[in-house]
Amino acid sequence: MKHVVSVSTNTYHGFTLEEALKGISKAGFKYVELTAVTGWTEHVSATMTENEFNEVKALLKKYSLTPIGLSGHCNLMDPERLKDFTANIELAGKLGCKFIISSTGEAHNSTNENTQDELLVENLKKVLPLCGKLGLKLVLEIHGEHATGAQLKKIVDMVGSEHLAINYDTANVLFYGKRLPEEDIKDCAEQVAYVHMKDKGGAADSWDFPAPGKGWLKLKEMLDYLVSKGYAGPLSTEIEFTQEFTMRDKRPEDLPVVDAAVKDAYDFYKKLGYV
Repeated sequence: MKHVVSVSTNTYHGFTLEEALKGISKAGFKYVELTAVTGWTEHVSATMTENEFNEVKALLKKYSLTPIGLSGHCNLMDPERLKDFTANIELAGKLGCKFIISSTGEAHNSTNENTQDELLVENLKKVLPLCGKLGLKLVLEIHGEHATGAQLKKIVDMVGSEHLAINYDTANVLFYGKRLPEEDIKDCAEQVAYVHMKDKGGAADSWDFPAPGKGWLKLKEMLDYLVSKGYAGPLSTEIEFTQEFTMRDKRPEDLPVVDAAVKDAYDFYKKLGYV
């Protein structure tokens, strides 16, 4: 079965947007998930000037890549961050994306998280009308405090909107939720509209996320179950390597390492018949 198969530019954390797009395109991908996470990976931003926005569009055209999603993580449990997230929703629409991705809390650099589900639901209901207006679906990523499919299914069901669904992150569910994806997916398959394909190396609680097919997660088993339940949405690759590699300043010799991992991901999907 064919899917829209893409790569998140967060895979190229510490590199330029052009370096990311060039590597993704060279590997064979036709779709991309752009990253606009303040203080982390800011390949695009809602604060871009019109000239900067046009430069992004020109780069996408140059490398023949179509943006399918925008990773615009904001703390959705903080009412004061809703303005920032609204700006990211508008950016996603302007870029022609179909999905806007966020965790429920801060994806990185979190100092304080409010875990009141009722407040989260209230805030989601404030931003979802704009998603509907722009033809976007907001997909909540398995991450942090909402670390399993069942936890996010509860939120999606409480909101009850066609514009809200789950972004199932195959490695985060283990790293944060201590559950294996091939089992956890059974709790939420019908609410999943987007998948972050991320593998796991090393111990379950270690920051070690190689290319899909290069770790030990049963990704094919998880996907087979999801597809059996009717899933036909995107598969967006996210490779975060080791913590040491990701967090340090990048060196010239690091770019070929990332490019090779992205090519490994493409070969994984090709072997499974997804591209």
